[in-house]
This record gives sequence, structure tokens and C-alpha cells, in this order.
Amino acid sequence: MATKEEVAEAMFNMVKEYHGKKNLKALDLTKAMIEKFGDEACDKKLCKKAIRELVDNGKCTYSYVGGSYIVLPPEE
Repeated sequence: MATKEEVAEAMFNMVKEYHGKKNLKALDLTKAMIEKFGDEACDKKLCKKAIRELVDNGKCTYSYVGGSYIVLPPEE
């Protein structure tokens, strides 16, 4: 079973990888993580918790541009 921290780290790396190239929706990240870790180890509930952790920790933010996307926070 994947931990919330492992899934959050994998999601963060994916968002970082696609930064500036493609906006990722929460569903895109969830599908990718289920594919990566497998149905048994990762479910939608775990992915939701991982996304919440990324946003709460300030590693990612939500962007609303014609839809809701998870992106890196703007650099100051």
C-alpha cells in the first residue's frame, strides 16, 4: 500500500515535470498515480488526501483558468 507521502511526492514531481508545458487537473494526477502504484496500493481517496497535503503545505496551488488545475505556486 502506497503512503499518502509517497503519492504526494510522486504528484509533486509530475506537476514539476509538466510545469509550463501542460496544466494538470486533479483527475489527471489521480489517474496517473493509480496507474503508477496500481489499483490495490492507491485509490481516489488516497490521491485526494495527497493533493490536499500538497496544497496545505504550499508545494502546489489551485489555478482556475477555464477549469481547476493543480500547479506550482507562483515564484515571488
